[in-house]
Amino acid sequence: MPENTPTETPRSGWFLMPMQALVAPLLAMPRVAKRALALLLDSSFCVLTIWLAYCFRLNEWTVLTGVQWLPVFVSLCMALPIFIVMGMYRAIFRYANMAAFITVLKAIAIYGVAFMTIFTALSVPGVPRTVGILQPFLLLIAIGLSRLSIRYWLGDAYQRILHKNMLAKVLIYGAGTAGRQLAGALINSAELNVVGYLDDDPRLKGGVMGGLPIYDPSDLPVLAESLGVHNVLLALPSASRQRRNEILEHIRKARVNVRTLPDLTALAQGRVAVSDIRELEIEDLLGREAVAPRQELLDKSMRNKVVMVTGAGGSIGGELCRQILRTGPSSLILIDQNEFALYNIHAELQKLAELYKHENMQIVPILCSVRDQDRMEHVMQSWRPQTLYHAAAYKHVPLVEHNAVEGIKNNVMGTLVAARAARKCGVSNFVLISTDKAVRPTNVMGASKRLAEMVLQALAAESAVDRIRTNFSMVRFGNVLGSSGSVVPLFRQQIKEGGPVTLTHPDITRYFMTISEASQLVIQAGAMAEGGDVFLLDMGEPVRIADLARKMVELSGLAVRDEDNPEGDIELSVTGLRPGEKLFEELLIGDNPETTEHPRIMKAREDFLSWPELSRRLNALNAALDRNDMIAARATLAELVSGYSSTGEVSDLAFTGAEPIRLPQTIQSTL
Repeated sequence: MPENTPTETPRSGWFLMPMQALVAPLLAMPRVAKRALALLLDSSFCVLTIWLAYCFRLNEWTVLTGVQWLPVFVSLCMALPIFIVMGMYRAIFRYANMAAFITVLKAIAIYGVAFMTIFTALSVPGVPRTVGILQPFLLLIAIGLSRLSIRYWLGDAYQRILHKNMLAKVLIYGAGTAGRQLAGALINSAELNVVGYLDDDPRLKGGVMGGLPIYDPSDLPVLAESLGVHNVLLALPSASRQRRNEILEHIRKARVNVRTLPDLTALAQGRVAVSDIRELEIEDLLGREAVAPRQELLDKSMRNKVVMVTGAGGSIGGELCRQILRTGPSSLILIDQNEFALYNIHAELQKLAELYKHENMQIVPILCSVRDQDRMEHVMQSWRPQTLYHAAAYKHVPLVEHNAVEGIKNNVMGTLVAARAARKCGVSNFVLISTDKAVRPTNVMGASKRLAEMVLQALAAESAVDRIRTNFSMVRFGNVLGSSGSVVPLFRQQIKEGGPVTLTHPDITRYFMTISEASQLVIQAGAMAEGGDVFLLDMGEPVRIADLARKMVELSGLAVRDEDNPEGDIELSVTGLRPGEKLFEELLIGDNPETTEHPRIMKAREDFLSWPELSRRLNALNAALDRNDMIAARATLAELVSGYSSTGEVSDLAFTGAEPIRLPQTIQSTL
C-alpha cells in the first residue's frame, strides 16, 4: 500500500471523531429547530409512556386499539401546553441545572394531577384507572433522564468543541504514515487542533482520512483565512531537501507558522507531546542537499584510536565529538578551559556512549588552556592521542575585534603551543578548524586564523624536511548554522520578541553549512591530508542575509514591514557594518583549487613563510602582545597576513579605554 493511502483513524481518536461528527450538527442547529426537536422528543415520550402504562397494567406487551388511544390524545393536548407555559423549552439543555429539573418536576406534577383526575378519579370506560397513575410517573422518569443525558452528553461535547475551537488550528502537510501518526498524537492536545491535511497526491485530494479532510496545498492561502489556520506542521520525513525547500517557498505566501515533525521513533513509541514539535529546522533554510559521509574516511583517523578535541565545549568542537564518538574511538580526550561547557559536553557524550553501546570507550574531560605548553605536553604524553582536532578558538568577529590581544594570543599562540606539543608527543594527525574569514581578512579574528594556518603550513614543511611524522592540515569553511553566535537563533529570538530583526547591511552575504555536515567533512578532509594541506569545504552558493531574515519572518506566519507593506509585523533594521566585518566572504586566496576524492572537499595551495622566518616574526608579535602594544601587534599582523590592514581604529577595549583610537595608514602585507 502506498505511504499516502488513507487508512483507519488513529486508535486514540477512533471514538471521539464520530462523536464530534454527530454532536456538531446538533449544536449548530438554530434555536427554533432545537425547540421543535425537543417538543417532538417529549411528544414521543407521552406516547411511549402511555403504551408502557398499558403494558404494565395488563402484564403483557399489547397493541393500542380503539379507546386505548384516548389517553394518548389527552396526554399530548395537556402535557405540551403545560410544558411550554412552564418554560421547559426556554432552558439550554446542555447547561441544565437543578432549577431546570425543579421546573420539569413542577410541570409534570401539574400535568399528573390533571391526567389522574380524568383517567383515575373520574375514569373513562375501556381505560384502566392505573394508567392515569402510572403514566405521569413514567413520563417524569423519561423526561428527567432525557434532560440529564443531554446535559452530560451535549454539555461535555460542547465544552470539548468549544475548547478545540479556542486552540491553535493546524494543518498537517503530508497525509502519509507520519502525518497520521502525528494527527493521532495530537487528538487530545491541549494546545493544537488538527483541522485537516495537505497533500499533493492527486489520489488523496478532496478525500477524508480519520474524519479529517485532505486539501490541495495550492489552496493553503485561502484555507488559512477561511479556517483560521495559523500553523502548518511538516510531516515529510522522507522528502528530499530540494522538495522541502519547494514546499517552504510555497507556504511562505500563506503567512502561516511552519513547524516540523518530531522524531519518528518517538512517534512510533506513542510518546509525542506538543513540546516535541520543533521549530523549522535550520537545515531547511540552507537550501542544499547534504552528501552522505564516506565511512572509510570517517574510520581512518578515529576508529579504535585515541582522539583529542580542543575546544570540545564549543559548538564546532562539541559536534566533532559527537561525530567522533559514533565512529568508535578507543578514547576521546576533551580539552576546554570553560568548566561549564566541558561539564555539559562530557555529560552528553557519556549518554551517547551508552546509547551506542560503547561501554569500553574512555571519555576524558580535561580542564586546560591550549596556551599552557607544559599542561598540553603533559596531557598528550599521558594519553598519547593519534588524531587531534584543534577547534579551540575565539571566533566572534566583533568580540575579538574589541579584545584583539586575547584573540591573537588564543588563536595564534594557542595553535602554535598545541601544534608543538602534538609534534613533540608524536600525534599522527593534527587538524586545525579554520574559517573563510581567514581569506583577505578585514578583522583581527580572520587575520589570527590565517596566521594560525601559516603556523601549521610552516611546521608541516619543516616536519617534512626533518621527517617528523605529525601530519598537519587545516580545514576552512564558512558560517555554521546553529552554532553559538549564528544569525539563525538570533533572528528567531528577535522574531519572537516582535522585532526588529537586525541586519548590519542590506547586501551582506555569507556561506552557510549545517554543523553536522561541516563536522563530518572536517573529519573526512583530515583523513585525506598529506601534510600542510589547506582544505576548503564546498559551502554551496552564498546566502543573502536579508533574504534569510525575510524567509524566517514569513515562515513564522508574519509579514515583513517595509515601504511596500507598512502594515507588516516585523521590521528589518539595518544597523551598519561592525568593526572588521566584510560584506562577503571568500574561501580561497589564490585561484584554481584542486579537487579531491570527495565532491564537497577541495584543496588550496596557499603561500606561507618558512618556519625560521615565521618563528622570528611570531616572537616579535608575542612580545608586543605581552606588553599589550596593540599598535605594534596589529602592524606585525598586517606584515604577515595577506590582505589584512592595520589601518583605522584600534577597537581593543582594554587598550583604548572609553574612546577608540584612529591610526594612520600602516604597513600592509606584501606576501
